[in-house]
Amino acid sequence: MGEESVMGKDEETWNQKKQTLIDEVAERLINGDLDVKIQAARDIRKLVRKSSVKTRSKFAAAGVIQPLVSMLLSPNLDAREASLLALLNLAVRNERNKVMIVTSGAITPLVELLKFQNSSLRELATAAILTLSAAAPNKPTIAASGAAPLLVHILNSGTVQGRVDAVTALHNLCTGSEDPILILNARAVPPLINLLRECKKYSKFAEKTTALLEILSKTEDGRLAISNSEGGILTLVETVEDGSLVSTEHAVGALLTLCQSCRNKYRELILQEGAIPGLLRLTAEGTTEAQERARTLLDLLRDSPPEKPLASSVLERIVYDFAKRVDGADKAAETAKRLLQDMVHRSMELGLSRIQLSAGSCTPSDIPST
Repeated sequence: MGEESVMGKDEETWNQKKQTLIDEVAERLINGDLDVKIQAARDIRKLVRKSSVKTRSKFAAAGVIQPLVSMLLSPNLDAREASLLALLNLAVRNERNKVMIVTSGAITPLVELLKFQNSSLRELATAAILTLSAAAPNKPTIAASGAAPLLVHILNSGTVQGRVDAVTALHNLCTGSEDPILILNARAVPPLINLLRECKKYSKFAEKTTALLEILSKTEDGRLAISNSEGGILTLVETVEDGSLVSTEHAVGALLTLCQSCRNKYRELILQEGAIPGLLRLTAEGTTEAQERARTLLDLLRDSPPEKPLASSVLERIVYDFAKRVDGADKAAETAKRLLQDMVHRSMELGLSRIQLSAGSCTPSDIPST
């Protein structure tokens, strides 16, 4: 018998043993008493934690999902925890299982668990909502379940991991909604600002947080909450300066929406936080959308009434206008030159090659000499 045949036979034998084990655990889960069910749920979690997608699918095919969902309703907290952990592990990296868990009725008991005082179960439920909301077919069901306000509450009161999971779950739900503003409310703003202030501005988490803040900036309550939150506008300005391409686009979008809603109210607030250098840099190195937003916002921030959308060629004049406003006409040219040089130097320090390539176009050629 050839070596390949032996290996194939060994693999077949192993697969048969694994299938037998799966069937045996499923049998205990479906027909055992409560203690047996709890142990079977723990065994499922243990068996699938580091297994392939195929093993997760085999457990689903063996009929374990429905009894696990039913255990979520048990008055026994150990049963709830064991089933929740098993379902979480069955859902990871398996879209079909995610959908099957939701269609089996898991969302209602998970929403009830989000209300629990037991922080461990509440945060496991948050992680489950996060995992299940990653599958597009599940988003409308979860959005309609009343989970979102409870996730916002966790933003205010949960552990760091719970708040991180709540942000990601809310982001998942908003990206699948035709009207994401219906999912969020202004109470989410202060904790989102705090999380954004504390995290690395170029991280994936910052991208999700700024996306939610941009959505919230589209309502009057959201705008008030951003401006009234300690460091709210400053944190968005800092994200424009230090964020990734995605987070800078969302951050400048939120600032622009504020200024467009009431220029007289928000213009000075944004200027006071030193937004100009970051916005000028963004016009050269951001995404196409971010560049356009930055130019529009710069136009709104000028002393004179906003005119038609800015072209790159007039940015030097804007720098001069602001320099004149800050230091007076006598020192405006010198200040403007220094500001542009600082922009280029900062971008070079950050290793941003795009601004290096365009640095020549940032030379103040039309600024009046002193």
